[in-house]
Amino acid sequence: MKKMKITPAAVLKYAILLALIVIVLFPLLWLFLGSVKLEKEILRYPPTLFGTKITWKNFQRIFTTIPMGNYLKNTVIFAGFSTGFALLFDSMSGYAFARLRFRGKNVIFICILLTMMVPFQVMMIPLFLESHFLGLLNTYPGLILPKLTTAFGIFMMRSYFAALPKELEEAARVDGVSEIGIFFRIMLPLVKPGLMTLGIFHLMNNWNDLLYPLMMTSETNMRTLSAGLALFVGEHATLYYGPQLAGAVISILPLLILYIFFQKYFVSSAVSSGIKG
Repeated sequence: MKKMKITPAAVLKYAILLALIVIVLFPLLWLFLGSVKLEKEILRYPPTLFGTKITWKNFQRIFTTIPMGNYLKNTVIFAGFSTGFALLFDSMSGYAFARLRFRGKNVIFICILLTMMVPFQVMMIPLFLESHFLGLLNTYPGLILPKLTTAFGIFMMRSYFAALPKELEEAARVDGVSEIGIFFRIMLPLVKPGLMTLGIFHLMNNWNDLLYPLMMTSETNMRTLSAGLALFVGEHATLYYGPQLAGAVISILPLLILYIFFQKYFVSSAVSSGIKG
């Protein structure tokens, strides 16, 4: 059995990687440990990483101080439905721009890409006025409808579909498969890594979005997690640090678990993606 030769370059590489891991994970560790500390230990100086006693009162207090359960429900509905619809429409649009021929295809696609250059702050007031005119403020449709598709998602899925060989759909058409059948039964399963990656991107953006839900909701029972926690921190900035840390843990924990289970799709997406124009 051949022995692995340890070189100074390898030692330096692993030392740098270890340092980066510590830098990345230390804030998360501090957050999780701080959420189960006593309030006086959070404020202790000099600060300590571990507390003398583990307490779950911070999590109890965050649920009794604000309607945390309602915020979670609204966030799941908003992020879940927005992500699901966005994946459907982004993939269908990306397939159309990559594989179908129709008049003005390139012009329409360029116009869609140009919308990526427009900051959300420019569209805030028109979007708010339109939603108010249609009576969509403080409603689930009002939160979900503007998120049904994105220019980035269309561009990403078009790139994946463009990388697939044309012989697949041509053979399917010869066999009499409809265009919808080709899309759902043949093409869509082949871009599963890209679809999952885009789904995680959409879910993370919608879950953590603050400005958009804050603009579209003014009633407490319609607030999302990010908006509700932001208002809670603003009202109790110097009173309750423990519940604030507990709320942050509740906010990031679902995304952290999701990433752990689906990280293989990021690797598969990076390996198999062929970005074509």
